[in-house]
Parts: sequence; C-alpha cells; structure tokens
Amino acid sequence: MPIDPSAVFLPVRIAVLTVSDTRGPADDRSGDTLVTRLNEAGHVLAGRAIVKDDVATIVAQLNLWIDDPEIDCVITTGGTGVTGRDVTPEAIERVQDKPIPGFGELFRWLSFQSIGTSTIQSRACACVARGTYIFALPGSTGAVKDGWDGILRDQLDSRHKPCNFIELMPRLTER
Repeated sequence: MPIDPSAVFLPVRIAVLTVSDTRGPADDRSGDTLVTRLNEAGHVLAGRAIVKDDVATIVAQLNLWIDDPEIDCVITTGGTGVTGRDVTPEAIERVQDKPIPGFGELFRWLSFQSIGTSTIQSRACACVARGTYIFALPGSTGAVKDGWDGILRDQLDSRHKPCNFIELMPRLTER
C-alpha cells in the first residue's frame, strides 16, 4: 500500500507484552522480533514486559499501560491459541471499549499464506481501550512477522494511504 512521501511520519509509543508461562527475557524471540521491527520503523518502545498466561495478570498490565499517557499502543505476543492456558483474548475483552474484528480476520488470511489451515487455531484480535490500541498476536516469530509486516507496519504509519490508525488517534475517546 502506498506511503505518501509528503506526509509527516509520527512515531508511535508502543508497549510490547509477551504472554507466556515458559519464556523469559533471555528467550523471548517473538518479543525481540517485535521490538526490532518497531524500532526499525521509527517507533518508540514505551514499555516491555513478560507476564504469565493468567487473565488477571494480563488485565493488570494492560490497565497500567492503557492509563499511561506515554503509551499509544500495546502489542501482545502469545496466549491467543485454543488451549486452556491461552487467555489473552479473554483478558483483552475485559479492557476493551471497541473491538477491531478486521484485524484478526486479516491476520488469519495473511497467516494462511504461510501456515495454511493451521491459522484457524489463532485467536489474534485487536481493540481500542480508553484511547489506546491493543493488538494481540500469536507467540511464534512467524506470526509476529506476519502481523507486523502485513498489517501493523502500514496501519501504524501516519503516512500510509488511503487511511491508517494514527490519523484516528485524536478521536478515539470521542463520545
């Protein structure tokens, strides 16, 4: 999709949340991949954390970042599958004001190109919560690449046309 070279790039302040019972800072490859990509795009890493697959813990971290005026967007990785411990979508439902269903739909379509019908096991999702964007990606590095390269890189770029998420930010809390 086209980037308008005459438009001004506005860096987004993004927090990265890895949801995992098994990963730590030394082996958070998906989180590292996401941080590298958002930095390369010119955005600001505004926060980073790793939390266990627990709804209350995820909600608590999301609420901290949603209420932080220095964070515009949260991207999670992990916990979007269908097993009993995969609870990231349930946590996001607890904080969301408006879901963005097209994100998950487009993610699964893009992911289908890489992993075929296995993409049906993903519950990638997105929402707006009190003026903050939240995007939930699966925990594999391939899924992070699909989500960032195929959707978020463009939609979080203020120069992307015909439209992007950034131009909507001032109006997210309208009533």
